[in-house]
Amino acid sequence: MYRIYLVEDDQVIAATIGEKLTAWGFTVRCAENFSDILGEFASFQPHLVLMDITLPFYNGYHWCQEIRRVSQVPILFLSSASDNINIVMAINMGADDFIAKPFDLSVLLAKVQAALRRAYDYQGQSHLVEHNGALFNSQACTMVYEGNTAELTKNETRLLQVLLEHKPNVVSREDLMAALWACDAYVDENALYVNMTRLRKKLESIGLQDFIATKKGLGYLVK
Repeated sequence: MYRIYLVEDDQVIAATIGEKLTAWGFTVRCAENFSDILGEFASFQPHLVLMDITLPFYNGYHWCQEIRRVSQVPILFLSSASDNINIVMAINMGADDFIAKPFDLSVLLAKVQAALRRAYDYQGQSHLVEHNGALFNSQACTMVYEGNTAELTKNETRLLQVLLEHKPNVVSREDLMAALWACDAYVDENALYVNMTRLRKKLESIGLQDFIATKKGLGYLVK
């Protein structure tokens, strides 16, 4: 079942669209915290986003750009500001389509279905993980926090992925080395230490201080 994230601050419109999309068999989440659209996006991991332009805090163009930094999920704009300038702006910001308000719900369904057909073989967005405002993308090998991006190596990506998958539990050094063996021919404790040190420095460089903690004699965990 496809998940659709609806970013619309008009509660009547959001409720109407949400009800219809649910009736059509989609799982729908309506935006609640308009200051943290990216965090909600990462938490829900939708297959498609429906986005209004005029929103509280930041407009739809801003959030479209933020989502495009971490994902190629289809984004369809819904807006009464349907002049050519806004349509061109939406497409240039990374949107896949523009639906002018008011619109017929059957047209919305057709455009949603078309966008989903174009986008998926089928692949979801499970490579995205959000934790305390930081967004990890295992596919792009990046960590994004407060607009800053850390580019990670293959080994650093694998370490962070394993730690996030097991949060808030401690992951032993042996398990982390086994995870790195999937990437390299042989990994010893020194190689693990070097990779972990580099990873921590990259996370600190984007403002994530003490993101990874050490449990002496046990291993590491994400705080």
